[in-house]
Amino acid sequence: MALPNAYATYKNNQVLTATPGELTLMLYEGAIKFCNIALLGIEQNNIEKANDNIKKCRAIVTELRATLNFDYPVAQDFENVYVYITQRLSDANMQKDKAILEEVLEHLRTMKETWKEVIRLSK
Repeated sequence: MALPNAYATYKNNQVLTATPGELTLMLYEGAIKFCNIALLGIEQNNIEKANDNIKKCRAIVTELRATLNFDYPVAQDFENVYVYITQRLSDANMQKDKAILEEVLEHLRTMKETWKEVIRLSK
């Protein structure tokens, strides 16, 4: 039992000590993880698993949207992408369509890599 508690403590500390940029990166990683699990759910014909994880991914994208700072013009570009991803997640959930989820994953991975570069350049 000590191991799961140690892992939970580690993850909690990781979040508590992260910079805002690192937190955003963690959100991208979480969205990618849940999107991958949803894909697996569709492949396994496990509708509940797919639905639950698409909803988790969508919640993260909603949080990413909520953190946008529109003092910067690029925020509107991110907003547009997040709105598109949110719509595609809804489409994927209604249709249980792997191709749509793979498209969403491509966008999320690209945004994650872009964000990693932003963090690197800001240091």
